[in-house]
Amino acid sequence: MTATTIALQHSDEHTQPTTPGNIAVWILIYAELTEFALFFLIFLVAKQRHPEIFQDGPLHLNTLAGAANTMILVTSSFFIAQATRAIKIGQKEVCLKWLCLTLLAGAGYCAIKGWEYHWNSSTGIHSTNNLFFSFYYYLTFNHLLHVLIGMCTISWVTLRTYFNVYSVNDHEGLESAALYWHMIDLAWIIMFPLLYVLG
Repeated sequence: MTATTIALQHSDEHTQPTTPGNIAVWILIYAELTEFALFFLIFLVAKQRHPEIFQDGPLHLNTLAGAANTMILVTSSFFIAQATRAIKIGQKEVCLKWLCLTLLAGAGYCAIKGWEYHWNSSTGIHSTNNLFFSFYYYLTFNHLLHVLIGMCTISWVTLRTYFNVYSVNDHEGLESAALYWHMIDLAWIIMFPLLYVLG
């Protein structure tokens, strides 16, 4: 085997695309998406059986709050993607800035969701009102818990980034946290029209 052949093989190893994150986070993401998909399916079956309740329900929700949270989560996915890009090219300080913006966006989502729940309560919307609102509270609260878990994870990788744990060649943990956050965003993008728009 010539030196040129060895060099070409070595070059191919570095140019071959690799799957971001690790296998554990992909298993977690598939499991979480399966859970959300199952409840979305149950939601659609219930909607077919009780069309009047599910057509009327979205009219009483605060669509503005739901739309604002959609924009926040989509923007936060951009932030975490930029953080991942920055660490891959060795820009630690830039990465930290984007991670902090992601956490700020997550906090904004939680604040709006908390305000929305308060608004619901003040207008008489409770989980016991009917089947639609039971689904609404279960799905949105379940999603809120995922956001909080995601924020804890991003806080952890932010701390590790600050202490130089991640580098250009070793950033799997940060990438895995970003993938989990994108999954949370994807779940909400599906949830928003189901609950707030499609009557």
